[in-house]
Amino acid sequence: MIIVMVPMCQPKLIYGGNYIKEDRNSAFTCLIFSPKEEDEVGSLGKYLQLFVKHKVNLLHIESRSSLRQPNNYEFMVDCAPGGNIASVIEALQDQCSYFSIISSDHKDNMNTVPWFPRRIRDLDKFANQILSYGAELDSDHPGFTDPVYRKRRKFFADIAYHYKHGQPIPKVEYTPEEIATWGVIFKNLTKLYPKNACREHNHVFPLLIENCGYREDNIPQLEDISNFLKDSTGFTLRPVAGLLSSRDFLAGLAFRVFHSTQYIRHSSKPLYTPEPDVCHEILGHVPLLADPSFAQFSQVIGLASLGAPDEYIEKLATCFWFTVEYGICRQNGELKAYGAGLLSSFGELEYCLSGKPELRPFDPPKTSLQKYPITEYQPIYFVAEDFDDAKQKMIKFAQNIPRKFGVRYDAYTQSISIIDSKQQVEALVNNVNQEVQILTDALKKLHH
Repeated sequence: MIIVMVPMCQPKLIYGGNYIKEDRNSAFTCLIFSPKEEDEVGSLGKYLQLFVKHKVNLLHIESRSSLRQPNNYEFMVDCAPGGNIASVIEALQDQCSYFSIISSDHKDNMNTVPWFPRRIRDLDKFANQILSYGAELDSDHPGFTDPVYRKRRKFFADIAYHYKHGQPIPKVEYTPEEIATWGVIFKNLTKLYPKNACREHNHVFPLLIENCGYREDNIPQLEDISNFLKDSTGFTLRPVAGLLSSRDFLAGLAFRVFHSTQYIRHSSKPLYTPEPDVCHEILGHVPLLADPSFAQFSQVIGLASLGAPDEYIEKLATCFWFTVEYGICRQNGELKAYGAGLLSSFGELEYCLSGKPELRPFDPPKTSLQKYPITEYQPIYFVAEDFDDAKQKMIKFAQNIPRKFGVRYDAYTQSISIIDSKQQVEALVNNVNQEVQILTDALKKLHH
């Protein structure tokens, strides 16, 4: 494999703020193509001349064996903005047996797939494209007039900004004030969990106490939790400075990566936060991400988002909101909370099961169209029979997303395969047959 790296566009300091945000105008365009001739020496060099001729700079180049055409090669190039890329595309389409465009500049381009990460390290490309918060706070934020808190948020934003895939998440020495805020939240919520939280959450929580330092007087470290999750379900945490776009956040889930904040809410309002903080992430989200069935459900939503049109991203994000964030399920005839927004909110965890809000069955085609408030208790919650039922409904819903290809996560290489050829499907069927043989053999041994 050939890999060439060129520095990315320089980040910019946001005017009026004190954290760094990357230029959202820097479009990602990835071209994937296979030559028509078989195994011709120097064929990549010939195609690279097209980019030179039309003044298109390349950020990254890869060559590998083609999964679509036996005895052929496949090339993938990431293009920098600028130059006459349209002419390059036209020439490659004429000269190649396979050609695909994946670009963040996909508006009104009928033959372009919206850009999505192909390898887990590609998450580095958008991790700092934050929509809001970070160290820059809205005027109605509890910490807006607190210079000490704002400086602390800058500290956490810097950790997330400098983080790259594969690095350990830096450990943080939380202040006595931050630990006291955490303690109030932890004490209040753990009183409600036995009665109000779902079975899976209550099963995992003691393991987090034992393995990750969940205590009233200690804020657990993201690195310790990430290692625990990796051993449990293959999920890992990645620090983030604030809110990502729906497309970017969901793409992370496809790789079983959860973008997590590391800062804590302002001490003046310990039971309220206008945005996700470390309490929301590690009390609400983490316990369920350690459950195999729920982890798979989360990844199904992420995989469905890859290369999906914008209107379907909004629908998938809405389904995520009413399940992973604010979901309720039925267990042994009783309603239990499994959404992180409920499991990390003392008030709403009681309210959602009080009989006051409206409850509807989880049905993705209908749920995906429901509007919702983000700064108050939800007037409507959707109830899933169980995670497996919700997962099957999401898989069926995802089949309606207009994509000319399928996607599959390869856990061996931590990469996404675009499935758009008969040869790939046949290879996957062979792999499935081998897995079935292993299971059949194990079943025979259990009967002896």
